[in-house]
Amino acid sequence: MNSPAHSHQPAGRPSGGMGPWVDQFLPVAGQTGRNYPQTLVTASFVRGVLFRQRYLILATIGVALLAGLILTLLMTPIYQAVATVRIDPYEVNIVEGQDIAPGLATNEISRYMETQGSVIESKKMARRVAETLDLADNTAFLGPDTMDSRPDGVDDKQWRAERMHMAVAKLRGGITVDIPLDNRIVPISFRSSDPAIAARIANAYADAFVLEDQQRNIEVNQYAQQYLQEQIVDVRARLQDAELAANAYAKRSGIVRQSSGENAGSFFGTPSSAPTITGANLAQVNQTYTAAKADRITAEQRWRAIAGTPALQLKDVQQSEVIQGLQRARAELVSDLADLRQRYDDDYPAVTEVEAQIASLDSEIGRTASNIKASIHREYEVAARQEQALLGERNRVSNATLNEQDRRVRFNILEREADALRNQLASLLQRFNEIATAANVKTGTVTKLDSADIPETPVSPNILRNLLIALIGGVGLAGGLAILRETFDERLRSLEEIEERLGFPLLGHTPFVSEGDIAEQTGNRFSPLMESYSSILTALDYSLPRNKNVLQFTSSQASEGKTTTAVVLAMSLARLGRKTLLVDADLRRPSVAAHLGHATPELGFAEVLLGHAEQTDALLPGTPDNLDVLPVATTPPNPVELLSSQMIEDFIERNRGEYSAVIFDTSPVMGIADSPLLARHVDATVFIVEANSVQFGQARAALKRLRGAGANIAGVVLTKYRALQAGQSYDYQYRYYHYSPGEKD
Repeated sequence: MNSPAHSHQPAGRPSGGMGPWVDQFLPVAGQTGRNYPQTLVTASFVRGVLFRQRYLILATIGVALLAGLILTLLMTPIYQAVATVRIDPYEVNIVEGQDIAPGLATNEISRYMETQGSVIESKKMARRVAETLDLADNTAFLGPDTMDSRPDGVDDKQWRAERMHMAVAKLRGGITVDIPLDNRIVPISFRSSDPAIAARIANAYADAFVLEDQQRNIEVNQYAQQYLQEQIVDVRARLQDAELAANAYAKRSGIVRQSSGENAGSFFGTPSSAPTITGANLAQVNQTYTAAKADRITAEQRWRAIAGTPALQLKDVQQSEVIQGLQRARAELVSDLADLRQRYDDDYPAVTEVEAQIASLDSEIGRTASNIKASIHREYEVAARQEQALLGERNRVSNATLNEQDRRVRFNILEREADALRNQLASLLQRFNEIATAANVKTGTVTKLDSADIPETPVSPNILRNLLIALIGGVGLAGGLAILRETFDERLRSLEEIEERLGFPLLGHTPFVSEGDIAEQTGNRFSPLMESYSSILTALDYSLPRNKNVLQFTSSQASEGKTTTAVVLAMSLARLGRKTLLVDADLRRPSVAAHLGHATPELGFAEVLLGHAEQTDALLPGTPDNLDVLPVATTPPNPVELLSSQMIEDFIERNRGEYSAVIFDTSPVMGIADSPLLARHVDATVFIVEANSVQFGQARAALKRLRGAGANIAGVVLTKYRALQAGQSYDYQYRYYHYSPGEKD
């Protein structure tokens, strides 16, 4: 027999492949239960809670939806009117001076838009709208109850101020501004039970916001002009004081500035553009001295070059027109002398006269050449004397300039202060003129786009939204109630809880089968019920040695399925060819005979124990092959004495060797001592737990009694298991139990 494998792999078993489908029920040596992961909320837990508490959940959600519907129908209709405005963070500057405020960075646009939204929702804006529409005296807006609820001892002025305060609070409670992310069109919404009032207030808010922006721009320009005027007056006065202080100090210190070119219109110039007379004199003297020194060096070099040269060999002498004229005259005389000597002797008067003239010319040439050379030397001496004179003058002027520099330090400080104030005054005047020009052309950043129309349909109550809220609230409340109810419900439902909470191995479980279908299920060897019992039998047979063949089936309370389990397992063992004895040991409420369709017999288990009848005579007739059933005939008055006597031990030992398996169907544990007494003598006890019926505390107490009596508990069988109650899906339940001979594993 095979079935779809869906079980947990027991610890300590080989993990190769899935293994036989019954491996999930086989015990592990030294282990009382599987180690399941401790998870607070699992999918199976949620499914189980939803299925078990479905009626509570559905009822709670239904009540919540009904309450939401009733409240929606009882609500006053609310109308919403919407007006839109356009906000342009970047202004268009027509002339210089419009950009008084610094420009917005790109990443500041969203913050700017949010700020504008907060301005619209502000108390100041609400008061402006309330004053514009005179809402403090508007009965339709405040309501007749408010208008008639004037406190005692309050005069008209105080009562109107109180009404204005209430109107402002009501406006702030009804106004809504939605800041868009993808554009700069801002809708301004107002909600009211009166659609006309809603439209009026929405339009009033839009108009007030536009007016607020315009007034703010005007105030900013006025403040800027006033501030600049104050600064201009202050700077002009400070500039006058600074110029007077600099002039007075210049007079005291004897500092005279030269005016030139661009600074000719002002008495004071910058230190670099208008030097003092002393400084100018030093510059001029230094320039003249430099030129004189150069001339002296030139003259000295010229003289040194010709000092040792004969005068007639000097170039200046040779190029002199006087020398050249004298030499030409001499040459003519020399020519005439030569002609005369050819004709006359040296003593001839004409020759002597010519020679005398030549000698006179030679003397004149020599004297003139010497004068030229002497003039070059005099030029050198004059240049040297001029250099010395200018050097002395430069030293004198330098000393005067150095003395003046100490005084100019303070003067320059005063002058720079005056110059800075002069530039500041010019800048302020220019800015004032720009702002004054731009004041009349400055545009606002807010413009009204669309006016609000009177709404025709209300926006609240929204039946779909309210029902959705009611549904969400109902689901939350239903979930809380379901969890609370589950918290106080300790009934055992799932397979994991058996081993995890009871601490004993799970031998198997049987599906829930109605009373009318039990006979049909047990008659079909391939029915889900019989398949589950086959797995239980396999697990039980695997966990106990063959020489330990005396078993007891019990439960914590009646009607948990212990008798059915005992009968079906006994019949299954008999079909396997193993001789089995089924003993009805429930001496208080016997049911084995009735379960097998027999009437109450005359002889039974008690008579056999007491020796009043032979065992073979007390067996039920017509049982299947290899199965003997020992029922209960009459209930004895002293079941405890019988089960605790030596007779029960002799009975077990007498049948242990004759039968392959001896099965006792005993009474429940709680409140009765029969099962714990019999548990001392049997080889193993199988504890039956009905799913969704037995409380954890009750099952634990029953197991504790059995262990206290010395019972060897082979394991637990979970009967009447419902997968949906345990949190498993219906598909899980169906596929687990459904099997037919034609199916393949």
